[in-house]
Amino acid sequence: MCEKNRDFLYLIWKDPRSRRNFTVGKLSRGDTYSFEYCEEYERAKEVGWEFLKSFPEDRVYKSPSLFAAFASRLPDPKRRNIEDILQKYGLSEYDAYELLRKSTGRLPIDTYEFVDPIFPDDQTVEKEFYIVGIRHASGCCGKDCGRLPVAGLGDELVLQLEPENEHDEFAVAAYTQRGEMLGYVPRYYSESVSTRLGRGMTYTCRVIEVNEKDHDCENCLKVLLKMPKRQ
Repeated sequence: MCEKNRDFLYLIWKDPRSRRNFTVGKLSRGDTYSFEYCEEYERAKEVGWEFLKSFPEDRVYKSPSLFAAFASRLPDPKRRNIEDILQKYGLSEYDAYELLRKSTGRLPIDTYEFVDPIFPDDQTVEKEFYIVGIRHASGCCGKDCGRLPVAGLGDELVLQLEPENEHDEFAVAAYTQRGEMLGYVPRYYSESVSTRLGRGMTYTCRVIEVNEKDHDCENCLKVLLKMPKRQ
């Protein structure tokens, strides 16, 4: 990972079959915007992923403004309720890149999203994300939602390392206070979170969004993770 310019977002692709996340690209903002494939794109290709149509080669792309392929994932700045949308994400004005950072640019037509990285030398971490693997952990298969563990707004979750996890050596599982397993911290954050937990860093992981109608359990629970724990 190149950290010379720390103002960048990772592009994450989720394999629709295995539901595993792959870090396939990096969008940077400096004097110009740049996009390049990175990290796990070759591993993603092994399971069926293909280069984006707007970026057909493995090279660095440059643009004076946010690439149209990514800007199209955002609400139109001229739409009637744009002020409400900006307020939702804590923005005082329309900034396409910041809106992409805040909203993740997730669309129902594909399995891409943008995420803010956690750097190894970050002294504090404050990230919002959805708990992944809920349908697998509960055995509900996205259908029998009555089998899902109950977690409500404001609930504090317990994080636990799973170093023997065959899919991710840095796996971090999330449990309710009652000891019911919910799922996992997304893999694109697991190494950073696992490393900090391994050093004994304190944390709070609080449920900030519950989507009971999301029967696929993709976006059932959103949490806010803060490390170290702050009063």
